[in-house]
Amino acid sequence: MSRRTRSIFAVLPSLVQFAGELGGSATSLPPGAAVSNTQAVSNRSDSRTCPRSLYVQTERIVGVFNAANRWTPTQTSIDVESVAKDLRLREPRKRVLRMSLPRRAFSLAAVVAVAALAPQVALASNMRRTAVVAAFEKAGPSVVNIHGRKTVPSDQVVSTDSFRQVNGMGTGVVIDERGYILTNSHVVEGVGRIQVSLNDETTMVGRLIANDPASDLAVIKVDVAGPLRTISVGTSHDLLRGEPVIAIGNAYGYTHTVSEGIISAINRTVQISETQKYENLIQTSACINPGNSGGPLLNIDGEMIGINVAVRVGAQGIGFALPVDDAMLVAARLMSVERVAQTSHGIDADTINTGQAQSKLVVRSVLDGENSEIAAGDVIVSVAGKPVRRNLDLERRLIGINAGERVDVQVRRNEKLRTVKIALRSVGKSPSRQLEKRAWKILGLQLGPIASSEFSQLGVRYTGGLRVLAVRGGSTSDRQGIRRGDVLVGLHKWETISMENIAYVLDSDEFLAAQPAKFFILRGDETLFGHMNVSLQLR
Repeated sequence: MSRRTRSIFAVLPSLVQFAGELGGSATSLPPGAAVSNTQAVSNRSDSRTCPRSLYVQTERIVGVFNAANRWTPTQTSIDVESVAKDLRLREPRKRVLRMSLPRRAFSLAAVVAVAALAPQVALASNMRRTAVVAAFEKAGPSVVNIHGRKTVPSDQVVSTDSFRQVNGMGTGVVIDERGYILTNSHVVEGVGRIQVSLNDETTMVGRLIANDPASDLAVIKVDVAGPLRTISVGTSHDLLRGEPVIAIGNAYGYTHTVSEGIISAINRTVQISETQKYENLIQTSACINPGNSGGPLLNIDGEMIGINVAVRVGAQGIGFALPVDDAMLVAARLMSVERVAQTSHGIDADTINTGQAQSKLVVRSVLDGENSEIAAGDVIVSVAGKPVRRNLDLERRLIGINAGERVDVQVRRNEKLRTVKIALRSVGKSPSRQLEKRAWKILGLQLGPIASSEFSQLGVRYTGGLRVLAVRGGSTSDRQGIRRGDVLVGLHKWETISMENIAYVLDSDEFLAAQPAKFFILRGDETLFGHMNVSLQLR
Protein backbone atom coordinates (compact mmCIF):
# COMPACT_ATOMS: atom_id res chain seq x y z
CA MET A 1 0.00 0.00 0.00
CA SER A 2 1.47 3.36 -0.97
CA ARG A 3 2.20 6.11 1.59
CA ARG A 4 -0.60 8.17 0.05
CA THR A 5 -3.11 5.38 0.49
CA ARG A 6 -2.02 4.73 4.09
CA SER A 7 -2.52 8.40 4.97
CA ILE A 8 -6.11 8.21 3.84
CA PHE A 9 -6.86 5.10 5.87
CA ALA A 10 -5.07 6.42 8.97
CA VAL A 11 -8.13 8.48 9.86
CA LEU A 12 -10.49 5.50 10.05
CA PRO A 13 -9.91 4.58 13.75
CA SER A 14 -10.95 8.08 14.76
CA LEU A 15 -13.98 7.92 12.53
CA VAL A 16 -15.13 4.60 13.95
CA GLN A 17 -14.58 5.81 17.53
CA PHE A 18 -16.66 8.95 16.97
CA ALA A 19 -19.50 7.02 15.41
CA GLY A 20 -19.45 4.62 18.34
CA GLU A 21 -19.75 7.49 20.80
CA LEU A 22 -22.95 8.50 19.06
CA GLY A 23 -24.36 5.01 19.33
CA GLY A 24 -23.82 4.12 15.69
CA SER A 25 -21.23 2.29 13.61
CA ALA A 26 -19.21 3.87 10.82
CA THR A 27 -18.91 0.54 9.08
CA SER A 28 -22.68 -0.09 9.08
CA LEU A 29 -23.80 3.12 7.40
CA PRO A 30 -25.82 2.37 4.28
CA PRO A 31 -24.85 4.02 1.01
CA GLY A 32 -26.00 7.62 0.97
CA ALA A 33 -26.82 7.63 4.70
CA ALA A 34 -24.54 10.60 5.30
CA VAL A 35 -26.57 12.79 2.99
CA SER A 36 -29.51 14.89 4.22
CA ASN A 37 -33.01 14.22 2.93
CA THR A 38 -32.93 17.51 1.06
CA GLN A 39 -30.16 16.42 -1.30
CA ALA A 40 -30.32 12.93 -2.70
CA VAL A 41 -27.20 10.94 -3.59
CA SER A 42 -27.09 8.00 -5.90
CA ASN A 43 -26.69 4.65 -4.15
CA ARG A 44 -25.27 3.02 -7.19
CA SER A 45 -21.78 1.59 -7.08
CA ASP A 46 -20.79 3.64 -10.15
CA SER A 47 -17.85 5.66 -8.78
CA ARG A 48 -17.98 8.05 -11.73
CA THR A 49 -21.15 9.79 -10.45
CA CYS A 50 -20.80 9.41 -6.69
CA PRO A 51 -17.91 11.84 -5.99
CA ARG A 52 -19.63 14.88 -7.48
CA SER A 53 -22.71 14.47 -5.26
CA LEU A 54 -20.58 13.90 -2.18
CA TYR A 55 -18.45 16.97 -2.90
CA VAL A 56 -21.59 19.14 -3.05
CA GLN A 57 -22.74 17.67 0.24
CA THR A 58 -19.49 18.44 2.06
CA GLU A 59 -20.19 22.14 1.67
CA ARG A 60 -22.95 21.69 4.26
CA ILE A 61 -20.74 20.24 7.04
CA VAL A 62 -21.53 22.09 10.28
CA GLY A 63 -18.89 21.28 12.90
CA VAL A 64 -15.23 20.71 13.65
CA PHE A 65 -13.07 18.44 15.78
CA ASN A 66 -11.49 20.27 18.70
CA ALA A 67 -8.16 19.54 20.35
CA ALA A 68 -9.71 16.79 22.46
CA ASN A 69 -10.86 15.04 19.28
CA ARG A 70 -14.53 15.83 20.11
CA TRP A 71 -17.04 17.10 17.61
CA THR A 72 -18.14 20.71 18.16
CA PRO A 73 -21.24 21.87 16.22
CA THR A 74 -21.02 25.29 14.65
CA GLN A 75 -23.33 27.55 12.66
CA THR A 76 -20.80 28.26 9.91
CA SER A 77 -19.97 25.87 7.09
CA ILE A 78 -16.44 24.65 6.53
CA ASP A 79 -14.85 23.30 3.46
CA VAL A 80 -13.08 20.05 2.83
CA GLU A 81 -9.63 21.54 3.34
CA SER A 82 -10.35 22.77 6.91
CA VAL A 83 -11.86 19.42 7.85
CA ALA A 84 -8.86 17.61 6.51
CA LYS A 85 -6.58 19.96 8.44
CA ASP A 86 -8.40 19.43 11.75
CA LEU A 87 -8.29 15.67 11.19
CA ARG A 88 -4.54 16.07 10.65
CA LEU A 89 -4.53 14.58 7.16
CA ARG A 90 -0.98 14.88 6.04
CA GLU A 91 -1.89 15.26 2.40
CA PRO A 92 -1.87 18.95 1.35
CA ARG A 93 -4.80 20.21 -0.65
CA LYS A 94 -2.78 20.09 -3.87
CA ARG A 95 -1.96 16.43 -3.42
CA VAL A 96 -5.56 15.55 -2.38
CA LEU A 97 -6.84 17.03 -5.60
CA ARG A 98 -4.32 14.92 -7.56
CA MET A 99 -5.70 11.76 -5.94
CA SER A 100 -7.56 9.40 -8.14
CA LEU A 101 -11.30 9.85 -8.28
CA PRO A 102 -12.21 6.68 -6.30
CA ARG A 103 -9.73 7.51 -3.51
CA ARG A 104 -10.91 11.09 -3.30
CA ALA A 105 -14.50 9.86 -3.13
CA PHE A 106 -13.72 7.50 -0.27
CA SER A 107 -11.97 10.20 1.76
CA LEU A 108 -14.76 12.70 1.31
CA ALA A 109 -17.40 10.06 2.01
CA ALA A 110 -15.75 9.20 5.32
CA VAL A 111 -15.68 12.86 6.39
CA VAL A 112 -19.30 13.40 5.36
CA ALA A 113 -20.38 10.25 7.21
CA VAL A 114 -19.06 11.76 10.42
CA ALA A 115 -20.37 15.25 9.76
CA ALA A 116 -23.88 14.07 8.93
CA LEU A 117 -24.19 12.59 12.39
CA ALA A 118 -23.77 15.96 14.13
CA PRO A 119 -27.07 17.55 13.03
CA GLN A 120 -28.92 14.45 14.26
CA VAL A 121 -27.43 14.94 17.73
CA ALA A 122 -28.31 18.64 17.73
CA LEU A 123 -31.93 17.89 16.82
CA ALA A 124 -32.43 15.07 19.34
CA SER A 125 -33.70 17.31 22.16
CA ASN A 126 -36.17 19.03 19.86
CA MET A 127 -37.50 15.70 18.64
CA ARG A 128 -38.00 14.51 22.22
CA ARG A 129 -39.99 17.60 23.19
CA THR A 130 -43.31 16.29 21.92
CA ALA A 131 -46.76 17.80 22.34
CA VAL A 132 -47.31 15.50 25.32
CA VAL A 133 -44.22 16.91 27.03
CA ALA A 134 -45.38 20.46 26.34
CA ALA A 135 -48.87 19.70 27.67
CA PHE A 136 -47.47 18.27 30.92
CA GLU A 137 -45.10 21.19 31.42
CA LYS A 138 -48.03 23.56 30.97
CA ALA A 139 -50.45 21.80 33.34
CA GLY A 140 -48.16 19.95 35.76
CA PRO A 141 -47.49 22.87 38.16
CA SER A 142 -51.27 23.20 38.72
CA VAL A 143 -51.73 19.58 39.81
CA VAL A 144 -51.58 18.66 43.52
CA ASN A 145 -51.52 15.37 45.38
CA ILE A 146 -53.97 14.69 48.21
CA HIS A 147 -53.49 12.25 51.09
CA GLY A 148 -55.44 11.41 54.23
CA ARG A 149 -56.84 8.64 56.36
CA LYS A 150 -60.48 7.69 56.03
CA THR A 151 -62.90 5.07 57.27
CA VAL A 152 -64.17 2.56 54.73
CA PRO A 153 -66.22 -0.66 54.96
CA SER A 154 -64.18 -3.74 55.71
CA ASP A 155 -63.69 -6.08 52.74
CA GLN A 156 -63.27 -9.11 54.99
CA VAL A 157 -66.02 -11.71 55.08
CA VAL A 158 -65.48 -12.35 58.77
CA SER A 159 -64.40 -9.33 60.78
CA THR A 160 -64.80 -8.05 64.30
CA ASP A 161 -65.19 -4.54 62.88
CA SER A 162 -67.21 -3.77 59.79
CA PHE A 163 -65.09 -0.67 59.09
CA ARG A 164 -61.38 0.01 58.91
CA GLN A 165 -58.97 2.93 58.55
CA VAL A 166 -57.12 3.23 55.25
CA ASN A 167 -54.73 5.71 53.71
CA GLY A 168 -56.66 7.57 51.04
CA MET A 169 -55.01 9.25 48.10
CA GLY A 170 -56.12 11.35 45.20
CA THR A 171 -55.36 14.32 43.01
CA GLY A 172 -56.61 17.87 42.64
CA VAL A 173 -56.23 20.87 40.33
CA VAL A 174 -55.67 24.49 41.32
CA ILE A 175 -58.59 26.59 40.01
CA ASP A 176 -57.79 29.81 41.87
CA GLU A 177 -54.38 31.24 42.66
CA ARG A 178 -55.37 31.85 46.29
CA GLY A 179 -55.30 28.12 47.01
CA TYR A 180 -58.72 26.84 45.92
CA ILE A 181 -58.45 23.29 44.60
CA LEU A 182 -61.02 21.17 42.76
CA THR A 183 -61.07 17.42 43.36
CA ASN A 184 -63.49 14.52 43.65
CA SER A 185 -65.83 14.40 46.63
CA HIS A 186 -64.93 10.77 47.30
CA VAL A 187 -61.26 11.75 47.62
CA VAL A 188 -61.84 14.00 50.66
CA GLU A 189 -65.05 12.45 51.97
CA GLY A 190 -64.57 11.16 55.50
CA VAL A 191 -60.97 12.41 55.67
CA GLY A 192 -60.21 14.09 58.98
CA ARG A 193 -56.92 15.72 57.97
CA ILE A 194 -56.51 16.58 54.29
CA GLN A 195 -52.84 16.74 53.36
CA VAL A 196 -52.03 18.52 50.10
CA SER A 197 -48.65 18.33 48.34
CA LEU A 198 -47.97 21.05 45.79
CA ASN A 199 -45.87 20.76 42.66
CA ASP A 200 -42.77 21.98 44.54
CA GLU A 201 -43.34 19.18 47.11
CA THR A 202 -44.50 21.63 49.77
CA THR A 203 -47.02 19.87 52.00
CA MET A 204 -49.79 21.65 53.87
CA VAL A 205 -53.18 20.95 55.42
CA GLY A 206 -56.27 21.75 53.37
CA ARG A 207 -59.79 22.42 54.57
CA LEU A 208 -63.02 21.46 52.90
CA ILE A 209 -64.92 24.45 51.49
CA ALA A 210 -67.86 22.55 50.02
CA ASN A 211 -68.65 19.27 48.34
CA ASP A 212 -71.40 17.86 46.16
CA PRO A 213 -71.65 14.07 46.50
CA ALA A 214 -74.22 13.87 43.70
CA SER A 215 -71.70 15.12 41.12
CA ASP A 216 -68.72 13.74 43.11
CA LEU A 217 -66.93 17.09 43.19
CA ALA A 218 -65.48 19.08 46.07
CA VAL A 219 -63.50 22.28 46.61
CA ILE A 220 -60.79 22.45 49.24
CA LYS A 221 -58.47 25.32 50.15
CA VAL A 222 -54.90 25.63 51.32
CA ASP A 223 -53.42 28.81 52.78
CA VAL A 224 -50.50 29.94 50.66
CA ALA A 225 -48.05 32.82 50.95
CA GLY A 226 -48.05 33.57 47.24
CA PRO A 227 -50.22 32.89 44.18
CA LEU A 228 -50.40 29.35 42.83
CA ARG A 229 -50.40 28.53 39.14
CA THR A 230 -53.93 27.73 37.98
CA ILE A 231 -54.91 25.07 35.47
CA SER A 232 -55.74 26.15 31.93
CA VAL A 233 -59.41 25.26 31.41
CA GLY A 234 -60.59 24.13 27.99
CA THR A 235 -64.02 22.92 26.96
CA SER A 236 -65.69 19.54 26.61
CA HIS A 237 -68.44 20.51 24.18
CA ASP A 238 -66.37 19.83 21.04
CA LEU A 239 -64.55 16.62 21.97
CA LEU A 240 -63.64 14.21 19.18
CA ARG A 241 -63.50 10.45 19.43
CA GLY A 242 -59.94 9.42 18.78
CA GLU A 243 -58.32 12.70 19.74
CA PRO A 244 -55.24 12.34 21.98
CA VAL A 245 -55.53 13.08 25.69
CA ILE A 246 -53.19 13.08 28.69
CA ALA A 247 -53.98 12.12 32.30
CA ILE A 248 -51.97 13.38 35.28
CA GLY A 249 -52.42 12.06 38.78
CA ASN A 250 -51.19 10.50 41.99
CA ALA A 251 -51.53 6.96 40.67
CA TYR A 252 -51.03 4.45 43.50
CA GLY A 253 -49.19 7.22 45.33
CA TYR A 254 -46.70 7.81 42.51
CA THR A 255 -46.96 11.57 42.27
CA HIS A 256 -47.45 13.38 38.96
CA THR A 257 -47.80 10.20 36.93
CA VAL A 258 -48.41 10.99 33.26
CA SER A 259 -50.21 8.69 30.84
CA GLU A 260 -51.56 9.26 27.37
CA GLY A 261 -54.35 7.79 25.32
CA ILE A 262 -57.33 8.83 23.25
CA ILE A 263 -60.96 9.70 23.79
CA SER A 264 -62.69 6.38 23.29
CA ALA A 265 -66.26 7.60 23.69
CA ILE A 266 -68.36 10.41 25.14
CA ASN A 267 -71.69 10.65 26.98
CA ARG A 268 -71.13 7.39 28.86
CA THR A 269 -73.39 6.41 31.79
CA VAL A 270 -71.59 4.38 34.43
CA GLN A 271 -73.11 2.77 37.53
CA ILE A 272 -70.32 2.63 40.10
CA SER A 273 -72.36 1.25 42.99
CA GLU A 274 -75.91 1.11 44.24
CA THR A 275 -75.56 4.65 45.54
CA GLN A 276 -73.32 6.26 42.89
CA LYS A 277 -74.15 6.73 39.22
CA TYR A 278 -72.32 8.96 36.76
CA GLU A 279 -73.77 10.35 33.57
CA ASN A 280 -72.28 12.09 30.53
CA LEU A 281 -68.78 10.78 31.21
CA ILE A 282 -65.77 10.88 28.90
CA GLN A 283 -64.31 7.42 28.26
CA THR A 284 -60.57 7.35 27.66
CA SER A 285 -57.84 4.80 27.04
CA ALA A 286 -55.33 6.85 29.08
CA CYS A 287 -54.31 4.88 32.17
CA ILE A 288 -56.36 5.98 35.18
CA ASN A 289 -55.51 4.19 38.41
CA PRO A 290 -56.44 4.55 42.10
CA GLY A 291 -55.07 7.91 43.13
CA ASN A 292 -55.80 9.55 39.78
CA SER A 293 -59.25 10.60 40.96
CA GLY A 294 -59.64 14.37 40.92
CA GLY A 295 -56.76 14.88 38.49
CA PRO A 296 -57.02 16.54 35.09
CA LEU A 297 -57.66 14.96 31.73
CA LEU A 298 -55.91 17.23 29.21
CA ASN A 299 -56.18 17.74 25.51
CA ILE A 300 -53.02 17.91 23.43
CA ASP A 301 -52.88 21.68 24.00
CA GLY A 302 -52.51 21.17 27.76
CA GLU A 303 -56.04 22.39 28.55
CA MET A 304 -58.17 20.57 31.10
CA ILE A 305 -61.16 18.95 29.42
CA GLY A 306 -62.19 16.60 32.23
CA ILE A 307 -61.74 15.51 35.85
CA ASN A 308 -60.62 11.88 36.16
CA VAL A 309 -63.10 10.00 38.30
CA ALA A 310 -63.24 6.24 37.76
CA VAL A 311 -61.76 3.20 36.07
CA ARG A 312 -63.34 -0.05 34.97
CA VAL A 313 -62.17 -2.73 37.40
CA GLY A 314 -60.55 -5.69 35.66
CA ALA A 315 -60.24 -3.90 32.33
CA GLN A 316 -57.32 -2.23 30.63
CA GLY A 317 -57.56 1.13 28.95
CA ILE A 318 -61.08 1.95 30.14
CA GLY A 319 -61.16 5.04 32.34
CA PHE A 320 -63.70 7.80 32.82
CA ALA A 321 -63.65 11.54 33.43
CA LEU A 322 -66.26 14.18 34.26
CA PRO A 323 -66.61 16.70 31.39
CA VAL A 324 -64.97 19.99 32.33
CA ASP A 325 -67.98 22.10 31.29
CA ASP A 326 -70.16 20.25 33.81
CA ALA A 327 -67.42 20.35 36.45
CA MET A 328 -66.98 24.12 36.13
CA LEU A 329 -70.70 24.72 36.71
CA VAL A 330 -70.60 22.66 39.89
CA ALA A 331 -67.37 24.35 40.99
CA ALA A 332 -69.07 27.75 40.55
CA ARG A 333 -71.79 26.70 43.01
CA LEU A 334 -69.28 25.26 45.45
CA MET A 335 -67.19 28.45 45.30
CA SER A 336 -70.06 30.93 45.18
CA VAL A 337 -69.58 34.11 47.20
CA GLU A 338 -72.78 33.24 49.06
CA ARG A 339 -71.26 29.98 50.25
CA VAL A 340 -67.71 31.23 50.81
CA ALA A 341 -68.26 34.78 52.07
CA GLN A 342 -72.00 34.99 52.86
CA THR A 343 -72.54 37.74 50.29
CA SER A 344 -74.70 37.88 47.17
CA HIS A 345 -74.48 39.56 43.77
CA GLY A 346 -77.97 38.54 42.64
CA ILE A 347 -76.85 37.77 39.07
CA ASP A 348 -78.16 34.64 37.36
CA ALA A 349 -76.03 33.90 34.29
CA ASP A 350 -75.30 31.09 31.85
CA THR A 351 -71.98 29.98 30.35
CA ILE A 352 -72.41 29.83 26.57
CA ASN A 353 -69.88 27.99 24.42
CA THR A 354 -68.96 30.04 21.37
CA GLY A 355 -66.71 27.51 19.63
CA GLN A 356 -62.95 26.95 19.40
CA ALA A 357 -62.60 26.46 23.15
CA GLN A 358 -64.14 29.88 23.84
CA SER A 359 -67.09 30.73 26.04
CA LYS A 360 -68.94 33.77 27.34
CA LEU A 361 -71.08 34.55 30.38
CA VAL A 362 -74.55 35.86 29.50
CA VAL A 363 -76.82 37.37 32.14
CA ARG A 364 -80.18 35.65 32.31
CA SER A 365 -81.74 37.71 35.10
CA VAL A 366 -80.97 39.89 38.12
CA LEU A 367 -82.76 39.65 41.44
CA ASP A 368 -85.05 42.59 42.21
CA GLY A 369 -83.33 45.35 44.13
CA GLU A 370 -79.81 44.13 43.34
CA ASN A 371 -77.39 45.65 40.83
CA SER A 372 -79.93 47.31 38.57
CA GLU A 373 -77.17 48.49 36.22
CA ILE A 374 -76.84 44.91 34.98
CA ALA A 375 -79.51 43.85 32.49
CA ALA A 376 -80.65 40.53 31.08
CA GLY A 377 -78.75 39.75 27.89
CA ASP A 378 -75.56 41.50 28.97
CA VAL A 379 -72.34 39.62 28.33
CA ILE A 380 -70.01 40.01 31.30
CA VAL A 381 -66.54 40.63 29.92
CA SER A 382 -64.55 41.44 33.05
CA VAL A 383 -64.89 42.13 36.78
CA ALA A 384 -62.43 44.47 38.51
CA GLY A 385 -60.32 44.40 35.35
CA LYS A 386 -60.00 40.60 35.28
CA PRO A 387 -61.49 38.60 32.38
CA VAL A 388 -64.66 36.56 32.83
CA ARG A 389 -65.63 33.67 30.55
CA ARG A 390 -67.77 31.42 32.73
CA ASN A 391 -69.76 31.31 35.99
CA LEU A 392 -66.74 30.20 38.00
CA ASP A 393 -64.79 33.28 36.87
CA LEU A 394 -67.54 35.58 38.17
CA GLU A 395 -67.53 33.95 41.60
CA ARG A 396 -63.74 33.94 41.79
CA ARG A 397 -63.49 37.63 40.92
CA LEU A 398 -65.95 38.58 43.65
CA ILE A 399 -64.42 36.49 46.44
CA GLY A 400 -62.69 38.94 48.77
CA ILE A 401 -64.98 41.86 47.90
CA ASN A 402 -66.70 43.19 51.00
CA ALA A 403 -70.45 43.68 51.24
CA GLY A 404 -71.40 47.17 50.06
CA GLU A 405 -68.17 47.66 48.13
CA ARG A 406 -68.77 48.71 44.52
CA VAL A 407 -66.87 46.94 41.75
CA ASP A 408 -66.38 47.85 38.09
CA VAL A 409 -67.91 45.35 35.69
CA GLN A 410 -67.40 45.59 31.94
CA VAL A 411 -70.30 44.26 29.88
CA ARG A 412 -71.12 44.01 26.21
CA ARG A 413 -74.61 45.27 25.49
CA ASN A 414 -75.94 45.66 21.94
CA GLU A 415 -72.42 45.00 20.62
CA LYS A 416 -71.01 47.92 22.63
CA LEU A 417 -68.74 47.76 25.64
CA ARG A 418 -69.69 49.69 28.72
CA THR A 419 -68.61 49.75 32.34
CA VAL A 420 -71.17 49.50 35.15
CA LYS A 421 -70.85 49.08 38.88
CA ILE A 422 -72.23 46.34 41.10
CA ALA A 423 -72.21 45.86 44.86
CA LEU A 424 -72.49 42.78 47.03
CA ARG A 425 -74.99 42.54 49.85
CA SER A 426 -74.56 40.54 53.00
CA VAL A 427 -76.85 37.53 53.35
CA GLY A 428 -75.40 36.03 56.53
CA LYS A 429 -75.24 32.31 57.01
CA SER A 430 -78.19 30.57 55.47
CA PRO A 431 -80.10 28.55 58.09
CA SER A 432 -81.12 26.00 55.50
CA ARG A 433 -77.55 25.54 54.36
CA GLN A 434 -76.35 25.13 57.92
CA LEU A 435 -79.06 22.54 58.48
CA GLU A 436 -77.97 20.64 55.38
CA LYS A 437 -74.44 20.55 56.78
CA ARG A 438 -75.72 19.26 60.14
CA ALA A 439 -77.70 16.47 58.50
CA TRP A 440 -74.67 15.52 56.44
CA LYS A 441 -72.37 15.53 59.46
CA ILE A 442 -74.67 13.81 61.96
CA LEU A 443 -76.79 11.48 59.84
CA GLY A 444 -74.51 11.17 56.82
CA LEU A 445 -77.41 12.10 54.51
CA GLN A 446 -77.94 14.77 51.89
CA LEU A 447 -81.69 15.22 51.73
CA GLY A 448 -83.97 17.01 49.29
CA PRO A 449 -87.70 17.78 49.19
CA ILE A 450 -90.26 15.82 47.18
CA ALA A 451 -93.25 17.58 45.65
CA SER A 452 -96.55 16.46 47.18
CA SER A 453 -97.89 15.54 43.73
CA GLU A 454 -94.92 13.26 43.14
CA PHE A 455 -95.14 11.71 46.59
CA SER A 456 -98.84 10.93 46.20
CA GLN A 457 -98.03 8.78 43.17
CA LEU A 458 -96.09 6.42 45.42
CA GLY A 459 -99.41 5.11 46.78
CA VAL A 460 -98.35 4.92 50.42
CA ARG A 461 -100.10 5.99 53.62
CA TYR A 462 -97.41 8.49 54.62
CA THR A 463 -98.01 12.22 54.12
CA GLY A 464 -94.56 13.04 52.79
CA GLY A 465 -90.83 12.47 52.98
CA LEU A 466 -87.36 13.61 51.99
CA ARG A 467 -85.43 12.05 49.14
CA VAL A 468 -81.92 10.76 49.88
CA LEU A 469 -79.61 12.52 47.41
CA ALA A 470 -76.33 11.15 48.74
CA VAL A 471 -74.97 8.98 51.55
CA ARG A 472 -71.64 9.75 53.21
CA GLY A 473 -69.35 6.75 53.23
CA GLY A 474 -68.68 5.38 56.70
CA SER A 475 -71.59 7.28 58.25
CA THR A 476 -74.28 5.75 60.45
CA SER A 477 -76.70 5.79 57.51
CA ASP A 478 -74.17 4.07 55.29
CA ARG A 479 -73.65 1.34 57.87
CA GLN A 480 -77.41 0.77 58.02
CA GLY A 481 -77.64 0.33 54.24
CA ILE A 482 -79.55 3.52 53.33
CA ARG A 483 -79.10 4.21 49.64
CA ARG A 484 -79.26 7.15 47.31
CA GLY A 485 -82.84 7.34 45.98
CA ASP A 486 -84.48 6.11 49.17
CA VAL A 487 -87.16 8.30 50.77
CA LEU A 488 -86.78 9.08 54.46
CA VAL A 489 -90.28 9.22 55.97
CA GLY A 490 -89.55 9.07 59.70
CA LEU A 491 -86.97 9.34 62.49
CA HIS A 492 -87.73 7.91 65.93
CA LYS A 493 -91.48 8.69 66.28
CA TRP A 494 -91.65 11.80 64.08
CA GLU A 495 -92.33 12.18 60.37
CA THR A 496 -89.71 13.82 58.15
CA ILE A 497 -91.57 15.83 55.52
CA SER A 498 -89.28 18.89 55.54
CA MET A 499 -85.83 19.95 56.67
CA GLU A 500 -87.50 21.78 59.55
CA ASN A 501 -88.64 18.35 60.80
CA ILE A 502 -85.01 17.19 60.62
CA ALA A 503 -83.90 20.21 62.66
CA TYR A 504 -86.51 19.44 65.33
CA VAL A 505 -85.43 15.80 65.57
CA LEU A 506 -81.71 16.60 65.77
CA ASP A 507 -82.32 19.17 68.53
CA SER A 508 -84.50 16.80 70.53
CA ASP A 509 -83.08 15.33 73.72
CA GLU A 510 -85.62 12.53 73.43
CA PHE A 511 -84.14 11.54 70.05
CA LEU A 512 -80.65 11.48 71.52
CA ALA A 513 -81.78 9.47 74.55
CA ALA A 514 -83.45 6.90 72.30
CA GLN A 515 -80.16 5.75 70.76
CA PRO A 516 -80.09 3.71 68.67
CA ALA A 517 -83.01 5.58 67.14
CA LYS A 518 -85.41 4.03 64.67
CA PHE A 519 -85.72 5.27 61.09
CA PHE A 520 -88.19 4.51 58.30
CA ILE A 521 -87.53 4.67 54.57
CA LEU A 522 -89.38 3.91 51.36
CA ARG A 523 -87.58 1.92 48.70
CA GLY A 524 -89.80 1.39 45.72
CA ASP A 525 -93.13 0.23 47.11
CA GLU A 526 -91.62 -1.22 50.29
CA THR A 527 -91.30 0.36 53.73
CA LEU A 528 -88.05 -0.52 55.48
CA PHE A 529 -86.79 0.37 58.93
CA GLY A 530 -83.61 0.13 60.94
CA HIS A 531 -81.74 1.67 63.87
CA MET A 532 -78.97 4.26 63.80
CA ASN A 533 -76.66 5.64 66.46
CA VAL A 534 -76.07 9.39 66.63
CA SER A 535 -73.15 10.69 68.64
CA LEU A 536 -73.68 13.51 71.13
CA GLN A 537 -70.38 15.01 69.99
CA LEU A 538 -71.56 15.17 66.40
CA ARG A 539 -74.75 16.89 67.43
